[in-house]
Amino acid sequence: MVCVPVDAAGAVERVRDGAQGGGGASVDPAGIVAIAPLMHRHEVEPDDAITRTTLRHEAGLPSTPVSPTAKAVFFGASYHADYATLLCAPADLRAAAAAVVDTLAAGPDRAHGTQDWDVVDLRRLRRDDPALEALEAAFRTAAPDHGWSVVQEAEDVCPVLHLSTGDWETYLGSLDSKDRHEIRRKIRRAEAAGEVRFETIADPADFVDEFIAIHQARWGEDGLFPDTEGGARSRRFLARLAALEGPDGQLALGRLTVGHETIFASAAFHDGATAYFYNAGSTPAARNLSPGVIGVAWYLRDRLAAGCRTFDFLRGSEPYKYEWGAVDEAIHRLLVTRTRS
Repeated sequence: MVCVPVDAAGAVERVRDGAQGGGGASVDPAGIVAIAPLMHRHEVEPDDAITRTTLRHEAGLPSTPVSPTAKAVFFGASYHADYATLLCAPADLRAAAAAVVDTLAAGPDRAHGTQDWDVVDLRRLRRDDPALEALEAAFRTAAPDHGWSVVQEAEDVCPVLHLSTGDWETYLGSLDSKDRHEIRRKIRRAEAAGEVRFETIADPADFVDEFIAIHQARWGEDGLFPDTEGGARSRRFLARLAALEGPDGQLALGRLTVGHETIFASAAFHDGATAYFYNAGSTPAARNLSPGVIGVAWYLRDRLAAGCRTFDFLRGSEPYKYEWGAVDEAIHRLLVTRTRS
């Protein structure tokens, strides 16, 4: 197996069957057995403040420092992704990890300059992801020959809710009594104001602009889409993702109405068994109806009815996630540093 660098949105390493021959610009899709979505950049780029790309780390967890000027190899989109991994069949995982390490040990990709990497800083790996174990083992095997230091450490948390039943009332009964009382009280207040209805938009591309407007109404400059170059990139990303996913994809944009007014919008991913709650926004004028609580409640009810039993609130320890009974699941960082040139 060999790694072939392919220019796409950043440098992407495609691991393909060695039987397809040596390197070269042409890659037979039938020979690809794994994809490692990698990019290289400095830990901190001069325009990060403009584009709002801050590599968040959970407060309280130890984090090995890296010089901001270090040239780093990251998983692609490490600034915004909640999970990252190697994409391949389980049987190919160890060979794919070894091929990635061999390529990173072979020197700089001349198509992208002559400077070699200072660190390999792979983040957003689930603690139970077999790719974490495979990559760490491959890096540790190669480390003595190349003068590398290898560190694995907890980076952040994703609060996750696992349910054994699809019954809404049974689920509510499992929550802390104070949280349960508040949720029910707010539901009753919303229902008294008008019919409460949640719907997943058939084609997410039809709802992108409205979702962005509702999100920004709630979060403003602290949201995903501020009036900056970073915000513009986020808008383009969501619009492109919605277009590519289409009506049958995993991206789901949802809308909650009370009466005839939209008060909440959500962006999530569904794979049939798990719902990944990515982000949301609400209408400030509906603040007295607690749209955040009501929106999450109807979203959960909708996904329970659709058969989901796992709800992943994704990265970050915001307090509201635990009010719904979520429990932390760790994501880890694998850091490889050169100890000799």
